[in-house]
Amino acid sequence: MRQITSVDQFQNEVMSDVVESVIGLTSAGFTCNGIEHLKAVNGRFLAISNHRDIVLDPALIQYALKSGGLPYTEICVGSNLLSNRLIEDLMRSNRMIKVIRGIKARELYLSSRRLSNYIRDSIVSGRASIWIAQREGRTKNGLDTTEQGLLKMFDMSGEKGFEENFLELNIVPMSISYEYESCDARKARELLLRREGPYKKKPKEDLHSILTGIRQQKGHIHLEVEAPLMPEEIAEASKCEKNDRYQAIRHALDRRIIAGYKLWKTNYMAHDLLYGKHEFADEGLYSPEDLRAFEDYIDHKLGKLERRLDRSELTRIFLGIYAGPIDAKKLHNLYYVK
Repeated sequence: MRQITSVDQFQNEVMSDVVESVIGLTSAGFTCNGIEHLKAVNGRFLAISNHRDIVLDPALIQYALKSGGLPYTEICVGSNLLSNRLIEDLMRSNRMIKVIRGIKARELYLSSRRLSNYIRDSIVSGRASIWIAQREGRTKNGLDTTEQGLLKMFDMSGEKGFEENFLELNIVPMSISYEYESCDARKARELLLRREGPYKKKPKEDLHSILTGIRQQKGHIHLEVEAPLMPEEIAEASKCEKNDRYQAIRHALDRRIIAGYKLWKTNYMAHDLLYGKHEFADEGLYSPEDLRAFEDYIDHKLGKLERRLDRSELTRIFLGIYAGPIDAKKLHNLYYVK
């Protein structure tokens, strides 16, 4: 570390090896498809991806960029995740843009405008590309959706018409898919507790989630890089009135991200278990041995949680996390048997 003199050197010589080590020790392999779409926009783009793991999502995307011979992006990180000094230093050393959370409406407006200006200037000038998650906070129920407010924030800095403002950002949807969902038991527990009343995170809970996500066995991991939003998609959205324009962009992004999500055996098994069917077993997408191993995995993960929690409902929520992507694909008419 004493020999490191720049962020580039730190990412190339330290972080790249760290991510490679995490992939080697805690996964069955990482694959990426579609990196050529980034080269088509000269490596300057606004990447919007689903969000399943606090640190690994952007880290794996940076790793894929390096492997594809492209520059790293800057990454947007919520200020709520930076309560730990070590985490903040690590994030800042990886081109972090701090997104302020938990502030009053007036301050939020000014902060959003400043962030919007920074993102647009970075991309249009060619200085850097940006990565941001499609929503604040990780997806916990398996259903990836884009926050409409995020799209309004992007448009705040535009000085042209709606269509031109979005076109010049080169918005690239990305989908990251883990065979074993990051912090799956923790997410199921939180979703259950939120039904009982307001959920307040404990001190260092985000730090524990970061460490769990890194250490947990993830099975296979896949990153799908979609083509940038097409002029036709943005033009069609521009015909709508006011907020409906953002809704149209949101739906286009959601559809692309859901389409790019790779389904694993865990998704198929969870869907059959959740709905009491044999749909995917009959299609030969998993074996009885796979199912027994997955049921053992569920028992093991949920067995670590408090005994007072409703085990039946907890299991249903847990299965829903894995079954969600299939439901989303079916909803958007994107599901087909390969």
